[in-house]
Amino acid sequence: MTIEDKDLRSIQEARELLRKARTAQKALESLSQQKVDAIVGAMAEAGEREAERLARMAVDETGFGNAADKKTKNLFAVRTIYSAIKDMKTVGIIRKDEANKLWEIAQPFGVICGIVPSTNPTSTTMYKALISIKTRNAIVFSPHPSALACTLETARIMQSAIERAGGPKDAVACMTEPTMEATQELMKSKLSDLILATGGTPMVRSAYSSGKPAYGVGPGNVPVYIHQSAKVKEAVRRIFESKTFDYGTICASEQAIVTDRAVKTKVMEQIRANGGYLLNPEEKSKVASVILAGGRLNPNIVGRSAAHIAEMAGIAVPAGTRVLVAEETEIGKAVPFSLEKLCPILALYTCDNWRDGCLICTKLLENGGLGHSLGIHCEEMDVIEAFGLEKPASRIIVNAGTTFGAIGATSGIFPSLTLGCGSYGHNITSDNVGPMHLINIKRVAFGLREMELENRVDQAARQVESKLAAEISRDEVKDIIRKVLEEIQAGHS
Repeated sequence: MTIEDKDLRSIQEARELLRKARTAQKALESLSQQKVDAIVGAMAEAGEREAERLARMAVDETGFGNAADKKTKNLFAVRTIYSAIKDMKTVGIIRKDEANKLWEIAQPFGVICGIVPSTNPTSTTMYKALISIKTRNAIVFSPHPSALACTLETARIMQSAIERAGGPKDAVACMTEPTMEATQELMKSKLSDLILATGGTPMVRSAYSSGKPAYGVGPGNVPVYIHQSAKVKEAVRRIFESKTFDYGTICASEQAIVTDRAVKTKVMEQIRANGGYLLNPEEKSKVASVILAGGRLNPNIVGRSAAHIAEMAGIAVPAGTRVLVAEETEIGKAVPFSLEKLCPILALYTCDNWRDGCLICTKLLENGGLGHSLGIHCEEMDVIEAFGLEKPASRIIVNAGTTFGAIGATSGIFPSLTLGCGSYGHNITSDNVGPMHLINIKRVAFGLREMELENRVDQAARQVESKLAAEISRDEVKDIIRKVLEEIQAGHS
């Protein structure tokens, strides 16, 4: 078998899956809201039953993260996200504005191309399948090659649940031989209508350049600011819980702590108390050497434990070390600790006040996380407001871990596993993507009033009158009237 043979096979598979998905979508489109909701409920139940097994599969196959946290992510998709969407109206007339006599009607996009990352393969597949079927869209997944088996199995579970609930199983499909060429075919085919892209920057850029509507997400390089008014003990605990969750594979996890100098000593004490290991200059250099590979994030550290990364770098850390922390002053593409690190590594910056903290956080976002998320631990509302107003981030998470706050697990933000970065990150939306992003809304609008137009006859008469008044004298008008009267009298005689 040659590489070309595999490419051709995968392209053909993509076309066949799209054709089946198109037929399945037409069947979905004819279903009632009640039937759609029953199918989505069955999918969520199936995902919940298999959450632990799929989590283990993902860790075994990719080597990223840990099974307990991946199970939690799976359950977040089929419990929290499902709970948020289950009562949404997504079929027929979804809203009536009686005062303005306006109806809104939901129409599905059609067939969705779902790009799945290797860092969160099973939870992302369940989440995208749920919001797609909820809106009567079919979806065809392009899995990451290193997460093929667990993504396929997740899609199969969703398919079986749909079929058991009386829906068309081909409404959810997954490629078995993913290649870049086949993914391009999925995205550019006339049979696909929308792209949901979660993955690396090149993949997201490819989605946006496909000529199709696309929801892509940018990278996260999330800074978290600790203000001098913060409850430091709680702040550091929350940051560490967030950063260590699934060994940092969620892009909303913290990448750098920016602390006020006034509370730096307390922050460092709590870092140590929570299992953080502060690297000395020599150790920092060794860890920095394994963060990047070929100018990009080293995939061998992604989703790995702090102990594993320390061993890779050739340094010894105490048992129970959860996060490797290095003090840093510089920010740039060539400064490894200032970049996104999808693993338990944190940079530590020091600022003199909140304005100085603002500048550092903004520079960190500009260094690779524009439009994504930002954390702040603070008890002064004016400082929180300033951060919310000034930062180029779509989610400002206050007094909570950014991993959990940004996805809507511990905040009022809509729960989602696709986080838009807005125009800052060259994304079409700054929202947490949900069902409402996957429907067209048609509007039936009744007439409320007559259009107020200037009376054109009266207007023309006034123009003639004005012209006559300007061109004919009063005496001339009298002469004209006299002659007309004489002609009338002559006609009667």
